Amino acid sequence: MKKIAIIAAGAAFALSACGETTDASDDAVADTVEVPADDAMDDVPEPVADEEMMTDEEADAEMDMNEDMAEQAGDDAMSVVEAAEAAEAEMEAAE
Repeated sequence: MKKIAIIAAGAAFALSACGETTDASDDAVADTVEVPADDAMDDVPEPVADEEMMTDEEADAEMDMNEDMAEQAGDDAMSVVEAAEAAEAEMEAAE
């Protein structure tokens, strides 16, 4: 019985915290719905439709090109690391 009383008290407390609500039976009018929604969307750019989809062959070619560029970037990075290690070795040998 105490559990029911505690639950009922908690529910009553939660409902009292809700405060004022709008009446669902009120009709929505443009001033309260559409105008604020339009104002919120003023700075949003218009959507742009994709005019041309990539074919599978074009997508494969693009992926191959991106992979080649990534491999080249990795090779360049390794060259920089090797040059830095060589410079470090020279500096240590000069000491």
